[in-house]
Amino acid sequence: MSRYRPPQPKSSPYITRDGYDALKEEEKAIWLKRREVTAALSAAAAEGDRSENAEYLYRKKELRALDRRIRYLQKRVPELTVIDRQVSGNKIYFGATVTLACGDETMLVRIVGSDEINPAKRHISIDSPLARALLKKQTDDEVIIHVEGQSREYCVLDVQYPD
Repeated sequence: MSRYRPPQPKSSPYITRDGYDALKEEEKAIWLKRREVTAALSAAAAEGDRSENAEYLYRKKELRALDRRIRYLQKRVPELTVIDRQVSGNKIYFGATVTLACGDETMLVRIVGSDEINPAKRHISIDSPLARALLKKQTDDEVIIHVEGQSREYCVLDVQYPD
């Protein structure tokens, strides 16, 4: 068995203004954190034998993780397209907050870019099957999605856009 993993499919380059600002803030915070880790790494390296120095090994690993995230952000942020146009009405587009009914349950989802996914806040990627099915639908439309051999039916109750 090899370690080869096929590359992930390209995600859509769209992001909301809030998401873009959050990524820029994360990049700044990581650079500050990197300074602290580099200083701690230097102090740990000065303690002597590095092969048995747990602090040194931990800081090297932490620095690699920070550098990996910085490299990702430096490649990803320039290729993002910020969508902050003001949309109104009851048609579903990027950035919409949609209230859905599935049987007796109602749920609220917001369609955002792949870099902003947050299951706790019910932010779903525009690349997800549900979001793709919802695009250009409007209030009172029904949507059926098929995922992993199962189908679910949703009814659009309400569509809202942030101010």
